[in-house]
Amino acid sequence: MALSIKQFINVAGIVKDLKSFNFSVYGRWFGYINIILCIALGISNLFHVNAVIAFGIISIIQGLIILFIEIPFLLKICPLSDNFVEFIKRFETNGYRCVFYLVMAIIQYCSIILMATSLIVVAICLTVSCASYGIAAFKKQEFQNTNIIKNPTDTDFPHEAVVREML
Repeated sequence: MALSIKQFINVAGIVKDLKSFNFSVYGRWFGYINIILCIALGISNLFHVNAVIAFGIISIIQGLIILFIEIPFLLKICPLSDNFVEFIKRFETNGYRCVFYLVMAIIQYCSIILMATSLIVVAICLTVSCASYGIAAFKKQEFQNTNIIKNPTDTDFPHEAVVREML
């Protein structure tokens, strides 16, 4: 019996999140996408012979900051300074996250002044996250935990015997 990553993904939880119409969940999902885009497109823009390299570096840093904002569990397991942890904990409401993503998007839109690159995609996705958190703040919606990974107590979660067989 082969073990695949699909056995660990909670498809029903993802569908439930998408049908919830809670915009903070949508903002969080776009935040996850922003992590990947910021880091990947930031790295790809390091190869320009232009001042856009600075915006590529900023994009990588933004991706890492968003990683800690959207996945707060990492704050507990990574050795970080107390100042950084306090900075990240400021963004625990929809309104503050909206402002955070707006500032990050404006920074990336400024890269267009130098040269039109793939960082436009980063700016647009940061704007979508800003809009999602802004709508959630306007509607006074609370954070909702996303259910991407199955709970180990679920009946269809792969158990030890399956993992041992895979190894």
